[in-house]
Amino acid sequence: MHLFDRKMELVSYLEGERKKNRTIGLVPTMGALHTGHLSLVKKALLENDLVVVSIFVNPTQFDKKDDLEKYPRSLERDIDLLKTVSKKIVVFAPTVDEIYGNHVKSESYEFDGLDKVMEGEFRTGHFDGVGTIVELLLRTVAPNKAYFGEKDFQQLQIIKKMAEIKKLPYTIIGCPIEREPHGLAMSSRNERLSKTTREQAGFIHVTLQAAKSKFGTENATTIADWVKSEFDKNPVFSLEYFEITDEATLTPMLKKQDNQKYRAFIAVYADGVRLIDNLRLN
Repeated sequence: MHLFDRKMELVSYLEGERKKNRTIGLVPTMGALHTGHLSLVKKALLENDLVVVSIFVNPTQFDKKDDLEKYPRSLERDIDLLKTVSKKIVVFAPTVDEIYGNHVKSESYEFDGLDKVMEGEFRTGHFDGVGTIVELLLRTVAPNKAYFGEKDFQQLQIIKKMAEIKKLPYTIIGCPIEREPHGLAMSSRNERLSKTTREQAGFIHVTLQAAKSKFGTENATTIADWVKSEFDKNPVFSLEYFEITDEATLTPMLKKQDNQKYRAFIAVYADGVRLIDNLRLN
């Protein structure tokens, strides 16, 4: 395993690998790795000769300083975990100065409205920060394929749109959500939950599954009202939003169309921690 914290050193190493006709996969992460991350790495290893895992807590995608400061960081543990998966992994763990220098600021993007709903509505500037770091990583690593989890499905769609707009010649791969035994979507933020709350957090996924069962017979407004009522009755979890949208455009569903794919999205607070999840409905 190789570890780099400088962009140019990584670029030089990868150029040598390309001369050997080796394909390269990229798995961008913010560290605090878990089974969900490892599933992305394993898929990337199956489809490429070499995999770059970036570990970088990107400050420009946090809209709250407190959230950035509390985000879990465990680089040594992350590296040890990756060593158990494969020796064909390159870790890129830059500092904030290496990425941004003295100018910690995001670029501005036009995402054709994909960034105006849900996460974009509640997290000002978040997706500009995501676009900034992902574009930089893609241009630095120049992978054959890059892998992202569907837990952040809106982010996945936005990254695909950014790659399209910027004409970046890299294939963006979405990978299924990995869940804890009780159904909670795996996330580094789960580490900040109390043991009791974490054990109860399957409630989020159970509610999404129930919403899916109602999708065939009830309209979006009725389902959303039902979801809100379920959270109103639960003292542990506070609902920020629930939306049913078109999967491709992320626009809220007004009237179900037979040829469209729909997905339910949810954001919830528990123990002061913000949790998101989603589920395909049809």
